[in-house]
Amino acid sequence: MKRASIISGICVLLIFVAAVPLLSDGVLIVDRTDFQPGTPSKQPLTVKYHRVSVEITDQVATTRIDQVFKNSHDADLEGTYIFPLPESSAITEFSLWINGKRTGGEVMDREKARRIYEDIVRQMIDPGLLEYVGRNMFRARVYPIPAKGETRIELEYTETLRYDAGLVRYVYPLDTERFSPDPIEEVTISAEISSSVPLKSVYSPSHEIDTRIETYGAVAGYEDSYVKPDTDFVLYYTVSEKDVGANLLAYREEGEKGYFLLLLSPGQIEGPTLKKDIVFVLDTSGSMRGPKIGQAKRALSYCIERLGDGDRFSVIGFATGVDPMESGLVTVNEKTREAALAFVDEFSARGGTNIGEALLEATGTVTGSEPEGPLSRPRIIVFLTDGEPTVGETDTKRILSKLEDANRAGARIFVFGVGDDVNTHLLDRISIEHRGISEYVGPDEKIERVISSFYTKISEPVLSDIELDWGRVETSGIFPVVLPDLFKGTQLVLLGRYEGRGGTAVSLEGSVEGRRKEFVYEVSFPGEEKKNDFIPRLWAMRKIGYLMNEIRLNGEDPELIDEIVSLSKEHGIMTPYTSFLVLENEAEYDRFGISEPKAEMIRDSGRKYKEAMDEEVGSGSVARATDILALKQATVQQAPASKTVTYAGKKAFYLKDDRWIDSEYTSDLKTVRVKLFSKKYFDLIKKVPELGKYLALGKSVTVVYKGKCYRIDE
Repeated sequence: MKRASIISGICVLLIFVAAVPLLSDGVLIVDRTDFQPGTPSKQPLTVKYHRVSVEITDQVATTRIDQVFKNSHDADLEGTYIFPLPESSAITEFSLWINGKRTGGEVMDREKARRIYEDIVRQMIDPGLLEYVGRNMFRARVYPIPAKGETRIELEYTETLRYDAGLVRYVYPLDTERFSPDPIEEVTISAEISSSVPLKSVYSPSHEIDTRIETYGAVAGYEDSYVKPDTDFVLYYTVSEKDVGANLLAYREEGEKGYFLLLLSPGQIEGPTLKKDIVFVLDTSGSMRGPKIGQAKRALSYCIERLGDGDRFSVIGFATGVDPMESGLVTVNEKTREAALAFVDEFSARGGTNIGEALLEATGTVTGSEPEGPLSRPRIIVFLTDGEPTVGETDTKRILSKLEDANRAGARIFVFGVGDDVNTHLLDRISIEHRGISEYVGPDEKIERVISSFYTKISEPVLSDIELDWGRVETSGIFPVVLPDLFKGTQLVLLGRYEGRGGTAVSLEGSVEGRRKEFVYEVSFPGEEKKNDFIPRLWAMRKIGYLMNEIRLNGEDPELIDEIVSLSKEHGIMTPYTSFLVLENEAEYDRFGISEPKAEMIRDSGRKYKEAMDEEVGSGSVARATDILALKQATVQQAPASKTVTYAGKKAFYLKDDRWIDSEYTSDLKTVRVKLFSKKYFDLIKKVPELGKYLALGKSVTVVYKGKCYRIDE
């Protein structure tokens, strides 16, 4: 009798907007052939590496997959390699070389593939393959998989991607966690994109990626080592002939408010960018002594060397007093750049920390000769400190009040706190109230790396003081709340809610050299859209970040806490106010005397955290400020914070008594009970294929779908 074990592989699946459902991993099914006595028959083999390269030229994509499977047993194995195919793809190469002979394969239609998937699920008593149901399949026999050896599989296929309003989506399934027993040594994805239409942005909501965008080409890459990937890799790229590209993604369930994501990016536009006024302010107090002052000086020199012709700038050092390079702004040229570098080179660390006077000096410098009226150029202050105010004005409220009065020019203030002794409440308020950001550099981080990376992003302004008009569609809950300026080569990711449906004209307006410039985009807000199911959770992360920051800076409010709890529970986002949501079993709830999480208990669990949030200085304060900022600026969906929480599509599930329970479940819902692997079970998946990705979570699952509850029992 055959026994099987499942090994997860990787397959690259290119999916585009308005295309097929999400596809899943390649799988190697190994049949027992010649095991030694005592060898576990159902122990999955380990994937050694997954390497994927993709070339996309004007929507024609060629995908190459290179996988190695390891057989740690003392016997040769025989198996079948399968993976679900994307719609309209064409296999162009499959290479499995055994004893010098190339092994071929076959493509099966979705009905035949469905029967094979279901048969494997029954044999393995494992629902993990259910997400494959309803897709075509490529299959190839694999023999031998050598004892204590490796088997390498290479696959190539092509596909023509659809172009939809300037947006293309690419999905690479990485969900191998439920099959591979050991971490994968290497996972790499590289994509090269060429387009005859200017590229504007390359964005991944699922993974942190490195990108480089030119006018007609881009590269993007992700790599990791010794990991168990459990989140599909999703990549979007956008193209547009306009100076600023705008592309809309939406998610909406019928009868409910929708969620949307808007990508705004000028890309690497041709022609001149805006000239800017910028003031660099550096803390040179005694606490900066040692490696910190050297790193800060190198970072500042990097920025000065990369100032653009026509920019105006100044440099201010501060400690007990304030030391400006000039009394006002100077125009960038070879002479002023050399003078500034020499000025910075003379900085040494000594004295106190006069933050208040340094900020007033900076705002006075950047105001220059145009304190009122429309600005002809963006104005930026880059402020770096490693301490809290100890000299001059030390009261936080008065520092903020004086700064508000002084910053008549509306300069954006970007703040960098170095080390653990900074006043995070003060620095965060400065950046929030003056349309910048706060960033914190840990004691072991390189200041020069953080500053140089930041300056590269903001060095070339394109559009300032931007505003959006959403036309006839009503929008709400938009994050970020205050829209930042746009810079060349960067992108702005907006998230929000909407009501209404259909096409509308979205207007983007901003300032260019004191003149207002308008861009109009035709977009469509759908009445129902099930793709892009990452958007609701990403929106919830941002909103929770803003709510928590509001509590941190302005005090606890029961309504804000209740909203955090509600969002956290629905979307599976852990916060200090939702610790009771991750109790592992009924006994744990009983131990605390509760049958389910209650708001009162949750508020109590977060109270100590709130007391800690009130701390303005220290490593804990910096960590909390950094965590909240990460939520506020979230563009990548993070993995669940606990093993008792998991995601499937838009839904969050909680583990209770070894059962995954949908966060939407309530006891008053009508429940349909289904026995695991029964005829009714497979008939249900055939009738409602959408349920497959939820039931693939395990043997005991409770899921809510279109108002009906399905309970799967062993």
